[in-house]
Amino acid sequence: MKTSINAWSVKSDTGFADMFAQISAAGFDGIELNIDAPGTAHGLSMETSDSDLAEIKRLSETYKLPIVSISTSQTNNMWGANDPAVREKAKALVKKQIYAAEALGATGILTVPGGMCERRSLAVSWKNSITAMKEFGAEIKGCKIKVGLENVWNAFFTSPFDMVHFLDELDCPQFAVYYDSGNMHAFSNSEDWVEVLAGRIDKVHVKGYKRNHGSINQGGVWCDITDADIRWDRVVPGLKAGGFDGYLTAEVGKTDPDQAWDAYYKMVRDQVASICAYAN
Repeated sequence: MKTSINAWSVKSDTGFADMFAQISAAGFDGIELNIDAPGTAHGLSMETSDSDLAEIKRLSETYKLPIVSISTSQTNNMWGANDPAVREKAKALVKKQIYAAEALGATGILTVPGGMCERRSLAVSWKNSITAMKEFGAEIKGCKIKVGLENVWNAFFTSPFDMVHFLDELDCPQFAVYYDSGNMHAFSNSEDWVEVLAGRIDKVHVKGYKRNHGSINQGGVWCDITDADIRWDRVVPGLKAGGFDGYLTAEVGKTDPDQAWDAYYKMVRDQVASICAYAN
């Protein structure tokens, strides 16, 4: 397996050129970019042009730092919305992610189904998400970019069996799992999700989470990847046994204000490399 980092983990005012230089120098094998609101220093957006993408691709090649995938901060529960026009915005966003992925040499993207709120139940959000994603799957039939569905803290996927059920309902080869190995650790074991989702995982986020008292459903705190009580010695071999042998992408944040950014990037790279070693 290989090491990667999400661009959200990079100092926010760092431009693309400096980001590629710094992440390459830290020793990462790849990087994940994101579609954000316009104006971010190293974020893509709905306004990113072909010439912008060409320059980013040039930087990727110059620094020998492949772009692993394209995530986004802009989903905002759109897939599960009652308004079809909002769901169309979700499709447009994912089409932009796919376009960027194709231009930059990435093989997958991240999106988040769901959309529960006071006016919309889980059942309705599920139905709306399935409807919109089935329509979208028909639109992108034959696309080589995998659309990864991520498990996040939105109470939509609370079990790996939920993700299996959802993907089975979609019945579309373009969709897969973008697995976040820490987003369920407060209430279940990461290695159990890996086992159930075997063969469906296309991309992986890694982060650190430590449970209070070491117990499920007692809360916890975010921490460094290697300080977590996530059982990486089971998670990583489980991923490999299930057919995943790609990048482990750190999605983390710098917490020590006294730590230099280059030291932080190197620390994160070494932490990801240490858990990658469990695949050997």
